[in-house]
Amino acid sequence: MLISATVDVVAQKGLRGLTFRAVAEHAQVNNSLVAHHFGNRAALLAAALEWAVEQSIESTHLLDLSSEERFADALLSSVTERPELQAFQYEMILEARRSDLFRAPVTRLYDRYQTAAEDALRAIGFDDDVDRVARWLFAALDGIVLQSMAGVSDAQLRSAIHSMWTVLQREVDRR
Repeated sequence: MLISATVDVVAQKGLRGLTFRAVAEHAQVNNSLVAHHFGNRAALLAAALEWAVEQSIESTHLLDLSSEERFADALLSSVTERPELQAFQYEMILEARRSDLFRAPVTRLYDRYQTAAEDALRAIGFDDDVDRVARWLFAALDGIVLQSMAGVSDAQLRSAIHSMWTVLQREVDRR
């Protein structure tokens, strides 16, 4: 509840709008509860970032590359149904450029997505050079999510996903 409220507050107001009081109001609890559970803002944000990543991976079905249509539907619906997850993550990524405090949690974010992409590739039989292809796959997905948040049409994004899928299938078939 507190972590979800943190994600919502940052998605709505940015990191500058994040206070224990704002999180408590959003979660409808006493603000001392937030301080008690997390101690400081950095710990709260690190926990929220970890949670947001796991929620995003689950909602995009990144581990299921069995069908282009299912994959595209899940990816695009994750942005439209839970845009706060992506907005929060991008806020944290931008803040990591400005503050050393957030570099380690953001590095873990990318490492977790990299691992999920590698697992997804292995699940469809892709074993050679999996780390390189997983990095490419996640970079493409990251760009598609960002473009979706910026208002690029679903039709254009589906076209991009189709192109990505075609290249990925060629890589799989080459193996």
